[in-house]
Amino acid sequence: MLFHLQKLGLMNNNEPLKNFIVKSLEAMKAENITCMELTGEAPLADYMIFASGRSVKNIKAIAEHVALELKHKLKWNATVEGLQGADWILLDAGDVIVHLFHPEAREQLRIEELWAKK
Repeated sequence: MLFHLQKLGLMNNNEPLKNFIVKSLEAMKAENITCMELTGEAPLADYMIFASGRSVKNIKAIAEHVALELKHKLKWNATVEGLQGADWILLDAGDVIVHLFHPEAREQLRIEELWAKK
């Protein structure tokens, strides 16, 4: 796996991983996709991606699709939290964290705004 990730440029530069995830989100018709670079600002990740789905079922399908794409195409395991009917799902792919929201939850929680103020 290490050789595979180095070959793809994912060991030292996380931008290809971020781009792969964004393309997976776009393929599943995720809406309002925004990326925030955190490199050097937060030790927990280099990028944070925010996206919305049309329903709770839709965001669950998007999260599962992205996790499977990472696993099968990049041999990269991601942790997914909040699949049990929540309107906010967090996908942790190491140095890229993805927040998937139902539109109303995204507006109510305003997590992007919290991180933008940092």
